[in-house]
Amino acid sequence: MSKEKATSTSNKNKQGKNTDSNTDASVAAGGELHQLAGGAHPALTTNQGVVLSDNQNSLRANARGPTLLEDFILREKITHFDHERIPERIVHARATGVHGYFELTASLKKYTSAKILTEVGEKTPVFTRISTVAGGAGSVDTPRDVRGFAVKFYTKEGNWDLVGNNVPVFFIQDAIKFPDLIHAVKMEPDRGFPQSATAHDTFWDFISLTPESMHMVMWIMSDRTLPRSLRMIEGFGVHSFRLINEAGETTFVKFHWRPKLGLQSTIWDETVKISGADQDFHRRDMFDAIAAGNFPEWEFSVQLFTQRDADRFPFDHLDATKLISEELVPLQVIGRMVLDRWPNNFFAETEQVAYCPSHVVPGIDFSNDPLLQGRLFSYLDTQLSRLGSANFHQIPVNAPKCPFANHQRDGHMQMAQPAGRVAYEPNSLSENSPRETPKGFHSAAVTETGEKGRIRAESFADHYSQARQFYLSQTTYEQAHIASALVFELSKVEHLHIREAMVGHLRHIEKDLAQRVAAGLGFDKMPDAPVAAAPVQKMAPSPALQTIGKMKDTLMGRAIGILIADGSDGAVIKKIKKAATDAGASVKIIAPKVGGAKLADGTMLAADGQLAGTPSVLFDAVAIILSDESAKALSVESAAIDFVRDAFAHLKAIAADQGGQALLKRAHVGQDAGVVDTSDIDAFITAAKTRQWDREKSVRALA
Repeated sequence: MSKEKATSTSNKNKQGKNTDSNTDASVAAGGELHQLAGGAHPALTTNQGVVLSDNQNSLRANARGPTLLEDFILREKITHFDHERIPERIVHARATGVHGYFELTASLKKYTSAKILTEVGEKTPVFTRISTVAGGAGSVDTPRDVRGFAVKFYTKEGNWDLVGNNVPVFFIQDAIKFPDLIHAVKMEPDRGFPQSATAHDTFWDFISLTPESMHMVMWIMSDRTLPRSLRMIEGFGVHSFRLINEAGETTFVKFHWRPKLGLQSTIWDETVKISGADQDFHRRDMFDAIAAGNFPEWEFSVQLFTQRDADRFPFDHLDATKLISEELVPLQVIGRMVLDRWPNNFFAETEQVAYCPSHVVPGIDFSNDPLLQGRLFSYLDTQLSRLGSANFHQIPVNAPKCPFANHQRDGHMQMAQPAGRVAYEPNSLSENSPRETPKGFHSAAVTETGEKGRIRAESFADHYSQARQFYLSQTTYEQAHIASALVFELSKVEHLHIREAMVGHLRHIEKDLAQRVAAGLGFDKMPDAPVAAAPVQKMAPSPALQTIGKMKDTLMGRAIGILIADGSDGAVIKKIKKAATDAGASVKIIAPKVGGAKLADGTMLAADGQLAGTPSVLFDAVAIILSDESAKALSVESAAIDFVRDAFAHLKAIAADQGGQALLKRAHVGQDAGVVDTSDIDAFITAAKTRQWDREKSVRALA
């Protein structure tokens, strides 16, 4: 740096300019920044210094057209983002992966030529990876977070990757905003925390300035992002895709996964305590279920609609912040997925598996959804960076199980040994080299017209109507959970103007919700609502959007804990265990000592868990079977008090004998329909199949 330049930079700092900006090293060395007219902020530029006129929209062929490869701004921004972490995934780093199979039960031959969707009865191998989004690989399993739901189908025509989430919508409408979203939600760069959490300023600052995110905010603040088990979540392809039949006709499609066990979530206080009791709660649950032969299963469904149908929707289906309700386009069940084999090696498969939305087979194609269009580029670029080679498809978990051949050669980590003189096509020197075939992949023949430009379609302007629909579709319990979650999250935000801005957005969604959150944050008056880009429509509630309403009245896949101690009644323990097991639950015996307990008849009963290390948050219901003497001893044991107190506070069914009732009384646990005597085992099993929602108002204050 020259003396003149150094002095100039020093003077700028003394004047209080450019001292707290994330400027490039070249700028710090004296490079000039373009200044925004009439403002102190530096102009936003590319890494080559080109000033950006629009950082909100990628370049499209027309307002609703495909994203163009020439968009160097999008490619630079996402390429840099994709390469920010090596080798851990930037998002979806914490995951559970399982092998299984997909079986088609109804043909879509009318709509597609893809054999995976036309050959009924065919079983196709799959590898499914379910993950959190925000946290790193070492974070806990149970934060409030979206879950990635990615399925790799090893079809006879090549690999098809359906890469989605357990929520059917997303935060943003355009892929160019994805780096900003993730930078905002990740731990703050100056302090390195919080990990895997949204309750901080940078996330809510971004959200408060991004009205298109409001629908997704309702989903992430709902019980959907606190799953009880990965076996009890839904999966969505999120975007609209196209199906193409033999005649070249196209139909739009959205893909859905529905768990056989039904939906079930946890309660926030319970979730927090689970993360302390077992950081691997979800991964262990999946592992244990498969080891026990209780293979998780999902129905595979589609929503099919034409362009004519889409033209009648009160929203744009190409907008990833919108969903198509089941009342508008019903789901058609066409198959099922069963996960039945744990990986032999976690790193080799779960860590090295590479999903790309661009991996499709003939008969499946893409829509012009601008978020999807960016993902088609981003995922492949990320895999090249993370796995270090264009040959990542040769890693066994990524390799197709059908024959594949091309003229791509060499490269880092080349494991194959391509033979022959030619590595190009067309050629006249080889009679058996791979060549294109008319039966191969064809893109949909879609006409695109209009002026290219960085413009958001007017049909994308409605940011509040579906957010309102989602909130009004929830049960009163779930609405209270959403309001309380918003209060909790925003209470962690330091800047008042961000909290006020968010409550302003909530006024567009539902007046009652905004008032509840404002009261929870201690506001004296309601903040102003921002100007809405489009009128808020009154859309009919959709019960299909609930979580509680979609829980199944079953103990299948659930767990029951039985707390015992010396002197417990073995006959009662045996009866409850049998009844719970017959109903489909797994049962674990919990005792003060890891070795178990000596029962009233003098026999020893081994314990599956020690009381201090196996709290009731790990179970869906509990039974307390104690002698009077053991109950008295445990009444001064905080782990025992917490065991029953938490079970009651988390709305779980509790069965208790005389000694158990004494412990409940010592813990000041109340009595209701969900607290039953061990003599009425049928009542306990019935109560254990659900949560005691009416109890909630007596155990916690909700917004």
